[in-house]
Amino acid sequence: MNMLLASECQTMAEVRAGVDALDLELVALLSRRFGYMDAAARIKAGRNEVRDEARKAQVIANASAAAAAAGLPAGLAEALWELLVETSIAHELVQWDALHAQRV
Repeated sequence: MNMLLASECQTMAEVRAGVDALDLELVALLSRRFGYMDAAARIKAGRNEVRDEARKAQVIANASAAAAAAGLPAGLAEALWELLVETSIAHELVQWDALHAQRV
């Protein structure tokens, strides 16, 4: 089923179908992103390398700028990416620990 553009929707059922389809795409993208966190855990030599505050700030700033350019509500990207990056760091730490334990 082809998803209608938001501007083409005539009913709430069409709007909801579009939102549901996009949510599935977002979940798939998040899964791909966490694959990169797994790769980072594999590549980083030390556990202390997992948390990088400068990189975190850069990622959030990049998302904020992209969101502003897209006309999204102010503060949305910052709030979402703060949670996303912190969850990513926690995931990467778990993965790093699991990989490190296997090497010992």
